[in-house]
Amino acid sequence: MRKSLHLTVACGFIALIAWTCTSHYSPKPRGYHRIVFPEKTYRAYTSACPFTFDIPVYAEMKPDHTADAQPCWMDLVFPQFNARIHLSYMPVNGKDNFNNLVEDARTFAFNHTIKATAIDQSRIRRSDDRVYGLKYEIKGNAASGVQFFVTDSTSHYLRGALYFHEKPRLDSIQPVLDFLKADIDTLIHSLRWK
Repeated sequence: MRKSLHLTVACGFIALIAWTCTSHYSPKPRGYHRIVFPEKTYRAYTSACPFTFDIPVYAEMKPDHTADAQPCWMDLVFPQFNARIHLSYMPVNGKDNFNNLVEDARTFAFNHTIKATAIDQSRIRRSDDRVYGLKYEIKGNAASGVQFFVTDSTSHYLRGALYFHEKPRLDSIQPVLDFLKADIDTLIHSLRWK
């Protein structure tokens, strides 16, 4: 009886060792859902506002309904990505007003320096269409990844800022951010003043 008990314990012990040696457990890294990007197709956007530009077919233009919204303030909404580009149009009323608008755009962009690792600026210059401005690419876990303004320097000023409506984690939003940067570039390069 003792022999069979020792034999059972020994066999159980050997089976346990064999099972633990073949089982390879490793924790899985945190993952994010797979993102399927739509095909890049654009349509012209026109309204009563003094500009036109191309927007992606997978985005919706919605008026800004906030309390301090002005005419021609709108949001280009990307429901699939939980993102939107806030667009604010302002008429230019003189040199001081123009300088204030440009300084406001710079201030809004550089307000993200707390979370940003870098802010890259690129000049926008399309002389034939009288479209000039700056685009700010804000690196890191900032709330806005891209901001820009365009103007004709005398009458028109349009500012845009891309926001994701979730906690900014660059490692999870980077593919979508890169995808939407191309849409912002298309908007800027297709913009025409009326």
